[in-house]
Order: sequence, then structure tokens, then C-alpha cells
Amino acid sequence: MFEFVKAGGWLMFPIIACSIVALGIVAERFWSLRRSKIIPQHLVASVWHWIKEGKLDQTKVQAISNESALGKILATGIMNSQTDRARMKESIEEVGRHVVHGMDRFLNTLGTIAAISPLLGLLGTVIGMIKVFAAITIVGVGNPGELAGGISQALTTTAAGLTVAIVAYMFHRYFRGRVDELVIEMEQEAIKLVDVMHSKNIKLSSMIK
Repeated sequence: MFEFVKAGGWLMFPIIACSIVALGIVAERFWSLRRSKIIPQHLVASVWHWIKEGKLDQTKVQAISNESALGKILATGIMNSQTDRARMKESIEEVGRHVVHGMDRFLNTLGTIAAISPLLGLLGTVIGMIKVFAAITIVGVGNPGELAGGISQALTTTAAGLTVAIVAYMFHRYFRGRVDELVIEMEQEAIKLVDVMHSKNIKLSSMIK
């Protein structure tokens, strides 16, 4: 491994740094975008049960909000249950935008790494070829050993940059799709609560204060 890094020259260090940051982001996003953390199972059913039993107080609403991304959205809907349906949905959508922004955390950085890694590899290629032509100018083409260093740097940095870029881009697309999928599910769950509460004409403002 050390010989591989050495062959690529100093440009291997920013490429390696990009790979470390990308791996950190991937691990963090896998942990943060767990379904159980974003959309706990049966959360809407539990909220509806508390509403019917008259057990939904301010403490439970705060706990719901702190529990998950969906809980934050549902808590906002509950706190605005005394308003009309349009206003309730608007408040949920407003909070939902903040929730989605949090779910997108670090994805722009991962996308940037996917974009710049092959450019770093290309820069290494250019620098390597410059060394090759400089060696040709000095010693001609009769000594392959003089040319090997530049060619090795060109190929090594290109391979390293493309490898980091491919992995980063793959996970960037995966997490984008994951976020979109979770957002749609949260919208569906939130609309269920809005529809039920307004169909039953339930106003919780006095209960949760």
C-alpha cells in the first residue's frame, strides 16, 4: 500500500483524505437514516390510541417530537390541530422541509467528493505526463527507467481518483433515493393523521396545554 501511495506522488494525499471523509459520511448516513430512527413502526397508531384514550398531553407530544423525524412532523400537526385542514397541512410541510434538510446532511459533501476525486486523478495524470516529457527531453526515449516514474504517477492517481469517485457517487445516489423514499412515507403517515383528526373533528389544543 505504501508503495502504491508513493508511486502516486503528493496528489495521493488529498485523494486519500477524500476517501476517508467519504467513508465517514457513508457510515454516519447509514446510522442516521435507519428506518427505525426516521419512521418508527406504529407511531401513528400509537398517537391515535392516545388521542382516543385522552392520554395525549404536552409531555407525550414533546417525547414524540424528540423521538424521530416523523414524530417531529406529527407533533407539529397535533399542535396545530385547532386550525383548519389547509393550515394544519401547511404547518406540517414547513416543518417537513427542515426535517428533509437534516436528512440531506453531508450528501452535498459526498457529491462534491464524487466530483473532485477524478479531477484530482486527472491532475496527477497531467503532472505524471509532464514528468515523462521532461525526462524525454533530457535523456530521450532510450531509457525506460527514466520514464517509468511519470507514467506510474499518471496511472496510479487516475486509478485512485476514479475508485474514490465511483464509490462516493454510488452511495450519494443511494442515499438520495433513500431520503426520497423516506420522505414519501413520512408524508403518507402525516396525511393519515391529518385526515383522521379532521374527519373526527378532533381539536387537541386544550388537551395538550
